[in-house]
Amino acid sequence: MAFQTHLNDDNNEQEKSYRDFSLDRPGKIIFVGHHLSTGTQVRCLIRTINLAGAVLEVSPTIEVPNHFFLEILGIRDEIGSTVVKREGELVTISFNMLINAEFLHHVLRLSFEADV
Repeated sequence: MAFQTHLNDDNNEQEKSYRDFSLDRPGKIIFVGHHLSTGTQVRCLIRTINLAGAVLEVSPTIEVPNHFFLEILGIRDEIGSTVVKREGELVTISFNMLINAEFLHHVLRLSFEADV
């Protein structure tokens, strides 16, 4: 399922979708606390990713905050994220900003190299 954004421009609805890439790479959900402190972390599995968001697998018993930072194992950058929907253990998120295509390529390349 491609992540989609909807834009309404002069009653002409434009739809933009991004290609999903299977990742299946461990990650961390980093809770944002008071004054942007980042104390609590929860492990997750990043199932798919695209320029605008991702689908995470998280234990259904764990509460996921609406806003958090996502860290991909092996990459030091944290990505500001927002929950779009949750269905059981699958959490669909959108990134607060589109990620750079080169960064996405780097993430996918790391995952491919780990499989070899």
